Amino acid sequence: MHDIRAIRENPAAFDAALAKRGLSGLSSQVLDLDEARRTRIHAAETAQADQNAASKQVGAAKASGDEAEFERLRALVGEKKAEVAAKQAEAKDLDSQLNDLLMGIPNHPFDDVPEGSDEADNIEIHRWGTPPTLDFKPKEHFEIDGVKPGMDFETAAKLSGSRFVVLSGSVARVHRALAQFMLNTHIEKNGLTETWTPVLVREEMMQGTGQLPKFGEDSYQTTNGWWLVPTAEVPLTNIVNGETLEENALPHRYVAHTQCFRSEAGSAGRDTAGMLRQHQFEKVEMVSITHPDHSVTELDRMTACAQGILERLGLAYRTVVLCTGDMGFGARKTHDIEVWLPGQNTYREISSCSVCGDFQARRMNARFKPADGGKPQFVHTLNGSGLAVGRCLIAVLENGQQSDGSVILPDVLHPYLLGRTTITADGTLV
Repeated sequence: MHDIRAIRENPAAFDAALAKRGLSGLSSQVLDLDEARRTRIHAAETAQADQNAASKQVGAAKASGDEAEFERLRALVGEKKAEVAAKQAEAKDLDSQLNDLLMGIPNHPFDDVPEGSDEADNIEIHRWGTPPTLDFKPKEHFEIDGVKPGMDFETAAKLSGSRFVVLSGSVARVHRALAQFMLNTHIEKNGLTETWTPVLVREEMMQGTGQLPKFGEDSYQTTNGWWLVPTAEVPLTNIVNGETLEENALPHRYVAHTQCFRSEAGSAGRDTAGMLRQHQFEKVEMVSITHPDHSVTELDRMTACAQGILERLGLAYRTVVLCTGDMGFGARKTHDIEVWLPGQNTYREISSCSVCGDFQARRMNARFKPADGGKPQFVHTLNGSGLAVGRCLIAVLENGQQSDGSVILPDVLHPYLLGRTTITADGTLV
């Protein structure tokens, strides 16, 4: 959420930043509402002062026996009381309109974020590993012989509909092993604090991280008002909702493995085959709460944490900086990590790491108390996938596939699979 004072002080800078996202003229809408609201507030305060003055004079007029003046003042008190109530109601309505407008405006991109309209304008900044050279035509994950027995889309469709999957046997074990490997790496190697959170949250929590009010159609809401989390970013970031932290306690670095739920609104026809885009999936999510001076370097640190998972798995990837047209609503800068998928012969997103500045903190009213005793300031927040477990499973299966339909699994997973190293062509884990 944007600072209304900053918009008042420099509307041109506000518009210039949002122009990079293809938006224009928003400062005038914001300032018109703000001016109207402030005018009503001033009118209410003036009427309240008039009411108070008249109220003090009513007693004197009564005591003096001036009945006409008494009646005039009493009527004036009533008029001013009604005017105060009306102006306060108008100010409250305008304040609500202003808040709704500000809640729907995306974050400002950093100056070094490339301008562009879509993913074609993203800029590659890093590449690691070499895609495997296979002496046979690679298959997509759901086509591999050894995977088919453990990846059942028909039963999932019977149970829940399209874009669900039932995993079993060897594939389910590898999926679980991946999540455990990610958690252990982030906890032991990267210094994140493991956190277990609810996957049902209140509406205010979705507002705090920016999923609401603008993107409600992308998520699921229960009949009693809870929302199913689209990612653990929501509960992890909102841990500091309404809190004032001590500066010397920063940064807070969390990691959580959760189920995630997305309606995939607007993605009809995209990635319908296999389990690349599901309504229910698992993700290991990282969230950092930092001092404003350290959030940019924290983005690089978080990105390195996610990249490290792929490197230990031996999976080739590339990292790109998202352009202004491809960046998420709450981000100021985003690094997308894309893993190589032989079955599609391309790189596909497996992690997004974003720095949000104080955008979410303002929505959550999350602050820290400076060590020098100064005025509390808003924290900065970051979030990133470390990684999407299902997509990582896809990458492991496709990159490890053999010509006979078996899958060789990465060495780092062997301890989590009790020493087993391979999914055979008939789906057995050996």
